[in-house]
Amino acid sequence: MTIRIIPQEQLEKSDKTTADMIPPLLFPRLKNLYSRRSARLRQLAEKNPLGDYLRFAAFIAEAQEIVLYDHPLHMDLHARLVETAASGKPPLDIHTLSRDPHWQRLLHSLIAELKPEMTGQALAVLENLEKTSAPELDALASALLEHDFAQVSSDKAPFIWAALSVYWAQMAALIPGKARAEYGEQRQFCPVCNSVPVSSVVHMGTQGGGLRYLHCNLCESEWYVLRAKCTNCEQTRDLHYWSLENEQAAIKAESCGDCGTYLKMLWQEKDPAVEPVADDLASLILDARMEQEGFARSSLNPFLFPGTD
Repeated sequence: MTIRIIPQEQLEKSDKTTADMIPPLLFPRLKNLYSRRSARLRQLAEKNPLGDYLRFAAFIAEAQEIVLYDHPLHMDLHARLVETAASGKPPLDIHTLSRDPHWQRLLHSLIAELKPEMTGQALAVLENLEKTSAPELDALASALLEHDFAQVSSDKAPFIWAALSVYWAQMAALIPGKARAEYGEQRQFCPVCNSVPVSSVVHMGTQGGGLRYLHCNLCESEWYVLRAKCTNCEQTRDLHYWSLENEQAAIKAESCGDCGTYLKMLWQEKDPAVEPVADDLASLILDARMEQEGFARSSLNPFLFPGTD
């Protein structure tokens, strides 16, 4: 199954009924999104060997919350939605969407918020980004979105991505349409922006023991994927689940023997406080274990980028 986003007026009653039963797509709920993430990061930092970096990420999430409301986005996406719905493409495709200068305003606002909180190398990076020209910033953004991480130093990437993420999340929240599940493949990519997930969340309070949604690492949308299926290659055989605790652990890694990848799964019913980005970042020990077992990560955390130093 694949997911398409179409204009509201094109939905039939049957589509609405199906969507109400199992919503194939959840657009980002921006209210308190970043403050919840920041609070979770700080909570997890208390007893984590990566505590300092989790607190660093919390500062960025707090700044995202501020600039989100200081710089609201006003954009009419109806024409683009009609166009992309006809072609079956994600409306905010990272490979084809022309970026508005708004994202750079968000970045400079983030820098202004973060500079008083940063020292040493982090402060030097922010000051360097502050002096970087608009064309150079756009080139860095394009490299990140195309996963050409060798072109962007790993200390700059989280700040640039934080601004891009707020920009895409703002756009996603403005989409004047609804999702419809259709036959097709490639559910490993976000149906809103075509980016990859950061992790998956098994929501509580739903039928069948909980529905699994992949959480986009860029636009913060979530899309439904069957639990007994690899989120990368969609095979249903040779799936295994790993944890650092026991079978009741709230965080596990689902590995696929077919494609050799894994993705974290977070269970809200086992820990209602789990947060897709924060808990993925705080469980890097599990990533190390999966790499030892020979599996490659199929997701990307917005605070962990490979690249040059």
